[in-house]
Amino acid sequence: MDKKWRRIKIGDLGRVVTGNTPPKKDKSNYGGPYPFIKPTDMTVGHRRCNEWEETYSEKAFQRYHRAYIPPGSTGVVTIGTVGEKLFQSNRWCFTNQSVNVVIPHQGQFDPDFVYYLMKVSLPKVENANPGTASGRHHVSKSNFESIGVDVPSYERQQKIGAVLSAYDELIENNLKRIKLLEEKAQQTYEEWFVRMRFPGHEATPIDPATGLPEGWEEQDLGDVAKMNVASLKKGFRGSIRYIDISSVGPGVINGHEKFDFAEAPGRARRKAKHGDTIWSCVRPNRKSHALVWSPHEDDVFSTGFCVISPEKRLQLFVHYELKQDRFVDFLMNRATGAAYPAVKQKDFLDYPVSIPAQGLVDAFDDEVRPIADFCTSLKSMNTALEEARDILLPRLMTGMIDVEELDVELPMNA
Repeated sequence: MDKKWRRIKIGDLGRVVTGNTPPKKDKSNYGGPYPFIKPTDMTVGHRRCNEWEETYSEKAFQRYHRAYIPPGSTGVVTIGTVGEKLFQSNRWCFTNQSVNVVIPHQGQFDPDFVYYLMKVSLPKVENANPGTASGRHHVSKSNFESIGVDVPSYERQQKIGAVLSAYDELIENNLKRIKLLEEKAQQTYEEWFVRMRFPGHEATPIDPATGLPEGWEEQDLGDVAKMNVASLKKGFRGSIRYIDISSVGPGVINGHEKFDFAEAPGRARRKAKHGDTIWSCVRPNRKSHALVWSPHEDDVFSTGFCVISPEKRLQLFVHYELKQDRFVDFLMNRATGAAYPAVKQKDFLDYPVSIPAQGLVDAFDDEVRPIADFCTSLKSMNTALEEARDILLPRLMTGMIDVEELDVELPMNA
């Protein structure tokens, strides 16, 4: 370690705040304008948390206002997923009791540097867990504050924070672009096939026998798609990348993404090909499904997924059809089991779907396929940016790379 760095404790970086969860029995604590960020809202590897399930009400704000954290603060999960999740706030917000937040002393510790310092210190946070009788990981606030960290001068902190932030800002911008593109594809589907304002709809007559536009057919999903076609052969000993249900969210996934599962269970055998849609059979809802686009040859999916393989011309049409509320409701109505409601392959096969005329399906595919391709390119770019950032991170945070002579443009408010 460079002699220009000094050893301090996390508690010296600023005020450390532990969040709160207002009593759930009193519903008047929720539904207001104040974001309430929990570990389940955070994504491993993402700096920002831009979506959250719950908010504080004005009543809860008045009770817990001292735990209201400003932009630039860094929250680290210290109960449950210890050593895995953290985020940097980009707005005023609250967190729950599983999160300890560092609000840096202004002018002494650069907020971006503190975020990356906490990121590289996650193994230390995990090791600060003394263990509990329940076996649940828990690092107390006092243990968290006492963790030793090394820091350079404020000017060096600013430069390190700026260098690493440049990578994360590009990643965040790409994520925003991906979200907008996926929303555009979703809106196109809904405009054409839900509101029925597809190109030429004004001149398309309705078939009195089916109630559908002329040339459309009512079929079951099983008539136009196959389920769980491919799987690993028994006794397979090659390398795999295991993709668990919890690691998949709505959107496009591809072979360039990283999935942090070191070891797959023996029953993980599902395979998917380009253009397939995967859907969780357990607690089927809007969250655990995705379009598989250019998968890695080693990708293996949890058997908790149903892999839906439509005819090529229908791949994107089927994917966006299965994102509709009517499909989610169909599955939920067929789910059985109290603790873990689940559906079977047959439930997917039986789902009724209105298939548009051939020309209209082709037009939709022409409209949306470039979006899926571009989202895949952006995700590949993000993977490369993340790898470059993660190579620099430990070298910058240990002084191995000296930033003193670097000409780094700092933020205007630095």
